[in-house]
Amino acid sequence: MEGKILPLAAMEKLLKKAGADRVSEDAKIALKDVLEEYAETIGAQAAKISKHSGRKTVKAGDVKLAAKQEL
Repeated sequence: MEGKILPLAAMEKLLKKAGADRVSEDAKIALKDVLEEYAETIGAQAAKISKHSGRKTVKAGDVKLAAKQEL
C-alpha cells in the first residue's frame, strides 16, 4: 500500500490505550503497516459484498460482514 493513510500519532495512542507505557517508532510503524494491510483486505472484501448485493455503495454492514469473514 502506497502513501500515508494512518498517522503514527494515532498508532501511539492505540498502543498506549492498550497498556503500553512507552512506544518505539518502529512499533508505531509496524502497527500502522499491519492495520493498513488489514483495512485494505477488509475494504476489498466489503466492495465485493456490495457488488454481489447489486450496489455500488459499500455500507457499514458490508464492512462488518467482511471483518467477520477475515477473523
